[in-house]
Amino acid sequence: MEETWTFNGKLFESTPEEYQGFVYQLTEILSNKKYIGKKNFWKPKILPITKTRKRRVRTRIESNWKEYYSSSNEVCQLVEQHGKKRFKREILKLCKTKGEMSYYEAKLQFDHNVLFKDEYYNNFIGCRIHAKHLTS
Repeated sequence: MEETWTFNGKLFESTPEEYQGFVYQLTEILSNKKYIGKKNFWKPKILPITKTRKRRVRTRIESNWKEYYSSSNEVCQLVEQHGKKRFKREILKLCKTKGEMSYYEAKLQFDHNVLFKDEYYNNFIGCRIHAKHLTS
């Protein structure tokens, strides 16, 4: 398996301007064990004050999402030990806001009972979501 992301069965390579991030599923091909998580396409960057700029400017830059595998220490160790080709990376949901990402990550984790099944690497579900953070 190549080191790529897929979305709806198709290769996903370009960073979409209109989305903040995505919820993903990482699958170890040999054991079929999975991990559900979220990742931002963008990270904030503050440009400093300069001779020509009187105020700091808030902007965003692309994150490391193309090379990203997981925030799970266990999964990261497995990727390091066995290589990236042993894992399949698929985007389950594109999200316009961070709140939407948190909501769908938790929803999918609860829907799949990730804490109760041995077929998932997830050991923790954490979220704080307010209704105003979500778009319809």
